Amino acid sequence: MRSKSRTLTERELEIMKIVWERKTATVRDVYETLLKRRKIAYTTVMTMMNILEEKKHLKKRVRAADDRAYVYEAARPRQQVIRAMVREFVNRVFNGAAEPLLVHLVREGQVSESDLKKISRALRAGREGERP
Repeated sequence: MRSKSRTLTERELEIMKIVWERKTATVRDVYETLLKRRKIAYTTVMTMMNILEEKKHLKKRVRAADDRAYVYEAARPRQQVIRAMVREFVNRVFNGAAEPLLVHLVREGQVSESDLKKISRALRAGREGERP
């Protein structure tokens, strides 16, 4: 049996981006933000946020003693989640090697000369133990 993927689905990532941007959010906050983009049911958002909590991507607390609404916040920082998603993608698609991914991106025109210069600086800084 395959191990459970930590990668977020497209819709889960969409919700996480809203929560990361807002720092904290209720189901209603996320629902109203998504509703501006497309039609979606409140109960769908609630279900997805509960799933994200079960997957340990969100944590919740009661907003106030007299309020029934939960306030959600990200359980892990955005960069940590992105790092894990990229690592899983590279492992799954490129057998753990980043070079074929970079070659693909260059060949498809998705990496500019400016991007390559930034990557080169990041590599030099990484070798020297600095942050790019």
